[in-house]
Amino acid sequence: MTRRRVVIAGLGDVGVLTAIRLAPHFEVVGISAKPGLVSGQELGVRLARPDDWARDYWIPFDRFRKLDRVRTVQAELTGVDLDARTVLGRGEDGATVAEPYDALVICTGVSNGFWRQPALQSSAEIGAGLYAAHEQLATAKSVIIVGGGAAAVSSAVNLATTWPDKQIELYFPGDRPLREYHPRTWTRVAHRLAELGVGLHPEHRAVVTEEFTGEQITSEPVRWSTGQTPAVADAVLWAIGRVRPNTSWLPPELLDECGFVRVTRQLQAPGHPEVFAVGDVAATDPLRSSARNRGDGLVARNIRATFTGRPLRPFKAPGRRWGSLVGIQRDGLEVFFPTGHALRFPLWSVERVVMPLIVRWGLYRGIRENRPLG
Repeated sequence: MTRRRVVIAGLGDVGVLTAIRLAPHFEVVGISAKPGLVSGQELGVRLARPDDWARDYWIPFDRFRKLDRVRTVQAELTGVDLDARTVLGRGEDGATVAEPYDALVICTGVSNGFWRQPALQSSAEIGAGLYAAHEQLATAKSVIIVGGGAAAVSSAVNLATTWPDKQIELYFPGDRPLREYHPRTWTRVAHRLAELGVGLHPEHRAVVTEEFTGEQITSEPVRWSTGQTPAVADAVLWAIGRVRPNTSWLPPELLDECGFVRVTRQLQAPGHPEVFAVGDVAATDPLRSSARNRGDGLVARNIRATFTGRPLRPFKAPGRRWGSLVGIQRDGLEVFFPTGHALRFPLWSVERVVMPLIVRWGLYRGIRENRPLG
Protein backbone atom coordinates (compact mmCIF):
# COMPACT_ATOMS: atom_id res chain seq x y z
CA MET A 1 0.00 0.00 0.00
CA THR A 2 1.34 3.42 -0.99
CA ARG A 3 2.22 5.57 1.99
CA ARG A 4 0.66 8.98 2.34
CA ARG A 5 3.02 11.81 1.52
CA VAL A 6 3.39 14.83 3.80
CA VAL A 7 5.33 17.88 2.64
CA ILE A 8 6.67 20.17 5.35
CA ALA A 9 7.35 23.67 4.04
CA GLY A 10 10.05 25.09 6.29
CA LEU A 11 12.48 23.17 8.50
CA GLY A 12 13.15 25.60 11.30
CA ASP A 13 12.60 24.79 14.97
CA VAL A 14 8.97 23.70 14.58
CA GLY A 15 9.38 22.15 11.14
CA VAL A 16 12.17 19.81 12.23
CA LEU A 17 10.20 18.62 15.25
CA THR A 18 7.10 18.07 13.11
CA ALA A 19 9.10 16.06 10.57
CA ILE A 20 10.58 13.90 13.32
CA ARG A 21 7.10 13.11 14.64
CA LEU A 22 5.61 12.33 11.22
CA ALA A 23 8.50 10.34 9.70
CA PRO A 24 7.57 6.97 11.27
CA HIS A 25 4.07 7.11 9.78
CA PHE A 26 4.32 8.77 6.36
CA GLU A 27 6.59 9.54 3.47
CA VAL A 28 7.87 12.95 4.57
CA VAL A 29 9.54 15.57 2.39
CA GLY A 30 10.95 18.69 4.04
CA ILE A 31 11.71 21.83 2.04
CA SER A 32 14.15 24.33 3.54
CA ALA A 33 16.14 27.31 2.33
CA LYS A 34 19.00 26.24 4.62
CA PRO A 35 21.14 23.06 4.67
CA GLY A 36 20.30 22.48 8.33
CA LEU A 37 18.41 23.80 11.32
CA VAL A 38 19.29 27.47 11.80
CA SER A 39 17.25 28.36 14.85
CA GLY A 40 15.69 31.75 15.46
CA GLN A 41 16.15 31.29 19.21
CA GLU A 42 18.57 32.91 21.65
CA LEU A 43 19.67 36.00 19.71
CA GLY A 44 21.75 37.23 22.65
CA VAL A 45 23.86 34.06 22.81
CA ARG A 46 24.19 34.06 19.02
CA LEU A 47 25.67 37.58 19.03
CA ALA A 48 27.84 37.29 22.13
CA ARG A 49 29.02 33.66 21.96
CA PRO A 50 28.52 32.37 18.39
CA ASP A 51 30.45 29.13 18.96
CA ASP A 52 28.18 28.18 21.86
CA TRP A 53 25.10 29.15 19.90
CA ALA A 54 26.15 27.16 16.81
CA ARG A 55 26.70 24.05 18.92
CA ASP A 56 23.05 23.97 20.00
CA TYR A 57 21.12 25.91 17.36
CA TRP A 58 22.87 25.43 13.98
CA ILE A 59 22.67 21.73 13.18
CA PRO A 60 22.94 20.09 9.73
CA PHE A 61 19.97 17.88 8.91
CA ASP A 62 22.10 14.75 8.58
CA ARG A 63 22.98 14.93 12.28
CA PHE A 64 19.34 14.33 13.28
CA ARG A 65 18.93 10.57 13.55
CA LYS A 66 15.15 10.71 13.11
CA LEU A 67 15.44 12.74 9.91
CA ASP A 68 17.18 9.84 8.14
CA ARG A 69 13.76 8.80 6.82
CA VAL A 70 12.92 12.36 5.71
CA ARG A 71 13.94 13.55 2.26
CA THR A 72 15.14 17.14 2.59
CA VAL A 73 15.13 19.51 -0.36
CA GLN A 74 17.01 22.80 -0.26
CA ALA A 75 14.95 25.29 -2.22
CA GLU A 76 13.25 28.66 -2.06
CA LEU A 77 9.48 28.27 -1.96
CA THR A 78 7.73 29.99 -4.86
CA GLY A 79 4.13 28.79 -4.80
CA VAL A 80 1.56 26.09 -4.15
CA ASP A 81 -1.12 24.63 -6.42
CA LEU A 82 -3.92 23.85 -3.98
CA ASP A 83 -6.01 22.00 -6.55
CA ALA A 84 -3.14 19.81 -7.74
CA ARG A 85 -1.78 19.56 -4.18
CA THR A 86 1.74 20.45 -5.24
CA VAL A 87 4.33 22.74 -3.61
CA LEU A 88 6.59 24.66 -5.96
CA GLY A 89 10.10 25.97 -5.36
CA ARG A 90 13.39 26.97 -6.92
CA GLY A 91 16.58 25.07 -6.13
CA GLU A 92 20.11 26.41 -5.68
CA ASP A 93 20.78 25.79 -9.37
CA GLY A 94 17.64 27.66 -10.43
CA ALA A 95 15.78 24.49 -11.37
CA THR A 96 12.08 24.24 -10.58
CA VAL A 97 11.10 22.03 -7.66
CA ALA A 98 7.62 20.45 -7.60
CA GLU A 99 6.60 18.26 -4.64
CA PRO A 100 3.12 16.68 -4.58
CA TYR A 101 1.47 16.09 -1.21
CA ASP A 102 -1.44 14.41 0.49
CA ALA A 103 -1.00 16.79 3.42
CA LEU A 104 0.93 20.04 3.58
CA VAL A 105 2.35 21.56 6.77
CA ILE A 106 3.31 25.23 6.53
CA CYS A 107 6.14 26.00 9.00
CA THR A 108 7.91 28.83 7.19
CA GLY A 109 8.04 31.13 10.22
CA VAL A 110 8.76 34.83 10.08
CA SER A 111 11.55 37.18 9.06
CA ASN A 112 12.94 39.37 11.81
CA GLY A 113 16.11 41.46 11.65
CA PHE A 114 19.26 39.98 10.14
CA TRP A 115 19.03 36.77 12.16
CA ARG A 116 15.82 35.34 10.70
CA GLN A 117 15.73 35.54 6.91
CA PRO A 118 14.18 33.12 4.37
CA ALA A 119 16.81 33.43 1.64
CA LEU A 120 18.69 30.42 0.27
CA GLN A 121 22.03 30.10 2.06
CA SER A 122 24.94 27.69 2.13
CA SER A 123 26.69 26.67 5.35
CA ALA A 124 29.54 29.01 4.49
CA GLU A 125 27.19 31.95 4.05
CA ILE A 126 25.42 31.21 7.34
CA GLY A 127 28.74 31.06 9.17
CA ALA A 128 29.99 34.28 7.59
CA GLY A 129 26.87 36.15 8.67
CA LEU A 130 26.99 34.69 12.17
CA TYR A 131 30.55 35.77 12.87
CA ALA A 132 30.30 39.11 11.04
CA ALA A 133 27.59 40.32 13.43
CA HIS A 134 29.61 39.08 16.41
CA GLU A 135 32.77 40.89 15.26
CA GLN A 136 30.86 44.10 14.59
CA LEU A 137 29.64 44.17 18.18
CA ALA A 138 32.95 42.91 19.63
CA THR A 139 34.83 45.91 18.23
CA ALA A 140 32.27 48.50 19.36
CA LYS A 141 32.98 50.35 22.61
CA SER A 142 29.33 51.33 23.03
CA VAL A 143 26.14 49.56 21.97
CA ILE A 144 22.53 50.71 21.83
CA ILE A 145 19.82 48.05 21.76
CA VAL A 146 16.43 49.22 20.56
CA GLY A 147 13.40 47.09 21.41
CA GLY A 148 11.23 45.80 24.21
CA GLY A 149 10.90 42.10 23.45
CA ALA A 150 12.78 38.97 24.43
CA ALA A 151 15.37 39.38 21.66
CA ALA A 152 16.33 42.87 22.88
CA VAL A 153 16.49 41.90 26.54
CA SER A 154 18.43 38.70 25.83
CA SER A 155 20.92 40.67 23.74
CA ALA A 156 21.44 43.22 26.52
CA VAL A 157 22.12 40.52 29.13
CA ASN A 158 24.45 38.48 26.94
CA LEU A 159 26.44 41.36 25.50
CA ALA A 160 26.96 42.88 28.95
CA THR A 161 27.99 39.50 30.38
CA THR A 162 30.49 38.78 27.60
CA TRP A 163 31.88 42.32 27.39
CA PRO A 164 31.52 43.93 30.85
CA ASP A 165 33.62 46.95 29.82
CA LYS A 166 31.25 48.00 27.03
CA GLN A 167 28.71 50.76 27.50
CA ILE A 168 25.40 49.06 26.74
CA GLU A 169 22.06 50.90 26.74
CA LEU A 170 18.61 49.37 26.28
CA TYR A 171 15.89 51.66 24.92
CA PHE A 172 12.28 50.50 24.85
CA PRO A 173 8.78 51.93 24.38
CA GLY A 174 6.45 51.87 27.35
CA ASP A 175 7.30 51.62 31.03
CA ARG A 176 8.84 48.13 30.82
CA PRO A 177 9.95 45.54 28.26
CA LEU A 178 8.61 41.98 28.02
CA ARG A 179 4.95 43.02 27.96
CA GLU A 180 3.99 39.51 26.83
CA TYR A 181 5.48 37.99 29.97
CA HIS A 182 4.31 38.18 33.57
CA PRO A 183 5.50 41.38 35.33
CA ARG A 184 7.54 39.25 37.76
CA THR A 185 9.70 38.14 34.84
CA TRP A 186 10.76 41.69 34.03
CA THR A 187 11.38 42.49 37.70
CA ARG A 188 13.86 39.63 37.92
CA VAL A 189 15.57 40.40 34.61
CA ALA A 190 15.74 44.14 35.37
CA HIS A 191 17.66 43.34 38.55
CA ARG A 192 20.16 41.33 36.54
CA LEU A 193 20.57 44.11 33.97
CA ALA A 194 21.22 46.60 36.76
CA GLU A 195 23.92 44.32 38.21
CA LEU A 196 25.53 44.17 34.76
CA GLY A 197 25.52 47.98 34.44
CA VAL A 198 23.13 48.13 31.46
CA GLY A 199 21.40 51.50 31.12
CA LEU A 200 17.61 51.24 30.94
CA HIS A 201 15.64 53.88 29.04
CA PRO A 202 11.83 53.51 29.16
CA GLU A 203 9.34 55.48 27.08
CA HIS A 204 11.68 55.76 24.06
CA ARG A 205 10.12 55.00 20.70
CA ALA A 206 12.53 55.12 17.77
CA VAL A 207 11.80 56.99 14.55
CA VAL A 208 11.80 54.37 11.77
CA THR A 209 10.31 54.28 8.32
CA GLU A 210 7.72 51.72 7.29
CA GLU A 211 10.32 50.08 5.06
CA PHE A 212 12.94 49.74 7.80
CA THR A 213 13.32 46.14 9.02
CA GLY A 214 16.41 46.29 11.22
CA GLU A 215 18.36 43.92 9.01
CA GLN A 216 21.68 45.63 9.74
CA ILE A 217 23.62 46.75 12.79
CA THR A 218 23.89 50.51 12.24
CA SER A 219 25.97 53.36 13.69
CA GLU A 220 23.89 56.47 12.92
CA PRO A 221 22.22 58.42 15.76
CA VAL A 222 18.88 57.00 16.90
CA ARG A 223 16.10 59.58 16.93
CA TRP A 224 12.99 59.30 19.08
CA SER A 225 9.41 60.10 18.17
CA THR A 226 8.82 60.54 21.93
CA GLY A 227 10.91 63.72 21.96
CA GLN A 228 14.15 62.74 23.71
CA THR A 229 17.62 63.78 22.57
CA PRO A 230 19.03 61.46 19.86
CA ALA A 231 21.21 58.64 21.19
CA VAL A 232 24.60 57.74 19.74
CA ALA A 233 26.74 54.60 19.96
CA ASP A 234 29.33 52.74 17.92
CA ALA A 235 26.77 50.03 17.13
CA VAL A 236 22.98 50.01 17.17
CA LEU A 237 21.19 46.67 17.36
CA TRP A 238 17.58 46.85 16.20
CA ALA A 239 15.29 44.31 17.85
CA ILE A 240 12.04 46.16 17.30
CA GLY A 241 9.87 43.16 16.56
CA ARG A 242 8.99 43.96 12.96
CA VAL A 243 8.27 40.37 12.09
CA ARG A 244 7.08 39.58 8.59
CA PRO A 245 5.51 36.20 7.85
CA ASN A 246 7.32 34.19 5.19
CA THR A 247 4.17 33.68 3.15
CA SER A 248 4.78 35.54 -0.12
CA TRP A 249 4.67 32.15 -1.87
CA LEU A 250 1.13 31.40 -0.65
CA PRO A 251 -2.19 32.43 -2.28
CA PRO A 252 -4.10 35.23 -0.49
CA GLU A 253 -7.01 32.90 0.31
CA LEU A 254 -4.86 31.17 2.91
CA LEU A 255 -3.78 34.37 4.66
CA ASP A 256 -5.22 36.87 7.12
CA GLU A 257 -4.95 40.64 6.72
CA CYS A 258 -1.41 40.63 8.17
CA GLY A 259 -0.13 37.84 5.93
CA PHE A 260 -0.15 35.04 8.48
CA VAL A 261 -1.77 31.70 7.67
CA ARG A 262 -5.36 31.48 8.88
CA VAL A 263 -6.04 28.32 10.85
CA THR A 264 -8.84 26.67 12.77
CA ARG A 265 -8.32 25.62 16.37
CA GLN A 266 -7.14 22.28 14.93
CA LEU A 267 -4.37 24.10 13.00
CA GLN A 268 -6.03 23.44 9.62
CA ALA A 269 -6.47 26.01 6.87
CA PRO A 270 -10.20 26.83 6.56
CA GLY A 271 -11.60 25.18 3.43
CA HIS A 272 -8.46 23.09 2.94
CA PRO A 273 -8.44 20.27 5.50
CA GLU A 274 -5.30 18.79 3.95
CA VAL A 275 -3.32 22.00 4.69
CA PHE A 276 -2.00 22.69 8.19
CA ALA A 277 0.10 25.51 9.64
CA VAL A 278 2.06 25.68 12.87
CA GLY A 279 4.64 27.95 14.47
CA ASP A 280 5.17 31.69 14.12
CA VAL A 281 3.55 31.70 10.68
CA ALA A 282 0.19 30.40 11.97
CA ALA A 283 -2.42 32.91 13.15
CA THR A 284 -3.48 30.84 16.16
CA ASP A 285 -3.63 33.67 18.73
CA PRO A 286 -2.08 37.13 19.24
CA LEU A 287 1.18 35.56 20.46
CA ARG A 288 1.19 32.91 17.68
CA SER A 289 2.14 30.58 20.48
CA SER A 290 1.99 27.22 18.68
CA ALA A 291 5.69 27.87 18.01
CA ARG A 292 6.52 27.49 21.69
CA ASN A 293 3.86 25.18 23.11
CA ARG A 294 4.35 21.85 21.36
CA GLY A 295 2.25 22.71 18.37
CA ASP A 296 4.44 20.28 16.43
CA GLY A 297 3.04 17.36 18.43
CA LEU A 298 -0.54 18.49 17.95
CA VAL A 299 -0.27 19.04 14.21
CA ALA A 300 1.41 15.64 13.74
CA ARG A 301 -1.36 13.97 15.73
CA ASN A 302 -4.08 15.79 13.79
CA ILE A 303 -2.59 14.80 10.44
CA ARG A 304 -2.66 11.16 11.49
CA ALA A 305 -6.24 11.62 12.70
CA THR A 306 -7.26 13.19 9.38
CA PHE A 307 -6.13 10.12 7.44
CA THR A 308 -7.78 7.65 9.84
CA GLY A 309 -11.07 9.49 10.39
CA ARG A 310 -10.49 10.20 14.07
CA PRO A 311 -11.49 13.46 15.79
CA LEU A 312 -8.93 16.27 15.70
CA ARG A 313 -7.81 18.04 18.86
CA PRO A 314 -7.78 21.83 19.30
CA PHE A 315 -4.76 23.94 20.12
CA LYS A 316 -4.96 25.68 23.49
CA ALA A 317 -2.93 28.88 23.68
CA PRO A 318 -1.46 30.05 27.00
CA GLY A 319 -2.19 33.57 28.19
CA ARG A 320 1.46 34.62 28.54
CA ARG A 321 4.79 33.74 27.05
CA TRP A 322 7.20 31.62 29.04
CA GLY A 323 10.50 29.78 28.72
CA SER A 324 14.18 30.68 28.69
CA LEU A 325 14.89 34.36 28.07
CA VAL A 326 18.65 34.73 28.04
CA GLY A 327 19.89 31.22 27.25
CA ILE A 328 22.60 29.20 28.97
CA GLN A 329 24.81 31.33 31.22
CA ARG A 330 27.81 30.65 33.47
CA ASP A 331 25.44 30.07 36.39
CA GLY A 332 23.12 27.75 34.45
CA LEU A 333 19.80 28.06 32.65
CA GLU A 334 16.85 29.98 34.02
CA VAL A 335 13.37 29.08 32.76
CA PHE A 336 10.41 31.38 33.43
CA PHE A 337 6.87 30.07 33.90
CA PRO A 338 3.69 31.90 32.81
CA THR A 339 3.30 33.01 36.44
CA GLY A 340 6.63 34.86 36.28
CA HIS A 341 8.32 32.47 38.69
CA ALA A 342 11.64 31.01 37.58
CA LEU A 343 13.43 27.69 37.88
CA ARG A 344 17.20 27.62 37.55
CA PHE A 345 19.06 24.56 36.32
CA PRO A 346 22.69 24.66 37.50
CA LEU A 347 25.29 24.57 34.74
CA TRP A 348 26.39 21.00 35.49
CA SER A 349 22.81 19.77 35.01
CA VAL A 350 22.44 21.72 31.76
CA GLU A 351 25.63 20.22 30.33
CA ARG A 352 25.04 16.65 31.57
CA VAL A 353 21.25 16.29 31.65
CA VAL A 354 19.21 19.05 30.03
CA MET A 355 21.00 19.41 26.69
CA PRO A 356 22.27 15.85 26.03
CA LEU A 357 19.32 13.90 27.46
CA ILE A 358 16.23 16.12 27.54
CA VAL A 359 16.89 18.15 24.38
CA ARG A 360 19.08 16.05 22.06
CA TRP A 361 17.56 12.67 22.93
CA GLY A 362 14.17 13.49 24.44
CA LEU A 363 13.10 16.31 22.11
CA TYR A 364 15.01 15.54 18.92
CA ARG A 365 15.25 11.74 19.44
CA GLY A 366 19.00 11.67 18.94
CA ILE A 367 21.60 14.02 17.41
CA ARG A 368 24.89 12.65 16.10
CA GLU A 369 28.19 14.14 17.19
CA ASN A 370 29.24 17.35 15.52
CA ARG A 371 30.67 17.22 12.00
CA PRO A 372 32.65 19.97 10.31
CA LEU A 373 30.45 22.62 8.69
CA GLY A 374 31.05 24.45 5.47
